[in-house]
Amino acid sequence: MTSFVAAVFLLLITPGPGVLSIAGVGAGFGWRAGAGYLTGLCAGSNLVGVFVVSGLAAIVLSIPWLRMVLMAASVAYLTWLAAKIAFSGARVGFVEAARPPGFVDGLTLQLINPKAYVVNTALFTGFAFWPDSLMVETLLKFTIINLIWVPIHLGWLGFGVALRRLELPHRLQRAINIMMALAMLGAVVLAVLSSPPR
Repeated sequence: MTSFVAAVFLLLITPGPGVLSIAGVGAGFGWRAGAGYLTGLCAGSNLVGVFVVSGLAAIVLSIPWLRMVLMAASVAYLTWLAAKIAFSGARVGFVEAARPPGFVDGLTLQLINPKAYVVNTALFTGFAFWPDSLMVETLLKFTIINLIWVPIHLGWLGFGVALRRLELPHRLQRAINIMMALAMLGAVVLAVLSSPPR
């Protein structure tokens, strides 16, 4: 179980579209909007876990054309989000929109987030630690993942909110926006490359 906990921590602490976007929402819109978005991300992450555990994700992703359509939609959405981050002007608001991103936006991001599927597949198909009952092990894994997931994402939200409160020079703000966008694109590329071919 110790190796599972360590794996969860290491896989979740690394920046991906979820953590980078929650930092962006915090920086752009503050705690209140961030809380709704965070709730959507959490629900989406657990839903992806259910898809992986039930085998639905494997069935859907085994259909080559559907897999390609979903991957293209995912990359397009995440690239658009990265562009919003990079070109968000002089503010360190990584995500600019007419309205703050909320629950549905967070949920949607997780459902198309390649890293969410890769991480959940690795965690739920590996690291067996309860040989007497797969059901008990699965429920324990969901519990452990959420106990680590929530504080990590709250930390990233807090990081974004802290950036919002800083009055940084225009050039530095722009550099931060571009670095965050590139980091998000890098996370997407790594997730796509780590997805096994079908």
